[in-house]
Amino acid sequence: MLRKVLFFTIVFVFLFSLVTSAQGVDEVIKKYVEARGGHKNLKAVKTIKMTGKYLTQGIEATFLYRAKRPNFLRIEITLQGQSIIQAYDGKTDWWVFPFQGITEPQAMPEDRAKDFIARTDMDGALVDYKKKGHTVELIGKEDVEGTAAYKLKVTLKNGRVWYVYLDTENYLELKIYATIKRQGAEYEVHSYSGNYKKINGVMFPHSLEDKIGDVTNEQVVIEKIELNTDMDDAIFKMPEKK
Repeated sequence: MLRKVLFFTIVFVFLFSLVTSAQGVDEVIKKYVEARGGHKNLKAVKTIKMTGKYLTQGIEATFLYRAKRPNFLRIEITLQGQSIIQAYDGKTDWWVFPFQGITEPQAMPEDRAKDFIARTDMDGALVDYKKKGHTVELIGKEDVEGTAAYKLKVTLKNGRVWYVYLDTENYLELKIYATIKRQGAEYEVHSYSGNYKKINGVMFPHSLEDKIGDVTNEQVVIEKIELNTDMDDAIFKMPEKK
């Protein structure tokens, strides 16, 4: 009899913890959506154009980001008259990387494409995550460079796992941590967001930084953000090879 009581107690506690955990996750995400501007304002953004500076290893380049619903994305980094381009038109991923000898548009390597396509979601993975087929767990709280943050484990529909850190005070994203693969090697990348400013009722970070381990790999300083400008679908499509 005692064993049965203990068993049912353990099962009850386990089920209760799952329910309270799920409620905690959804409450945190609800506050995150509200902090960013609310569901209505987020969905009102149809196109995003960002311009600024890209910095890596002491080199400065120009940065151009263009996104359009439902999931079009094109990022250009221009240095010495040459542009690195990564793009996705909803069906085809492609890139040009002249500094690695890729001067004609071609499909990205599979691992890079998978990571890039996952970031074409204009609202971010947390917004409407259940409808998108993602799962989210609230792991607990951690310190992110002196700021208390909620740690969320986000398992994307494509199988990728991200750890997203939200400021416990204002519920905005501080960091995303993920393991990526490049040319057979794995790297731990920590992507930081900061200097948030409100544009058309939506909060956008204007400072981005990627670290591999404790070393800064690249930084982006956003100087201008334009929303809902005309944007031709053709700029996202892979050009024909010359």
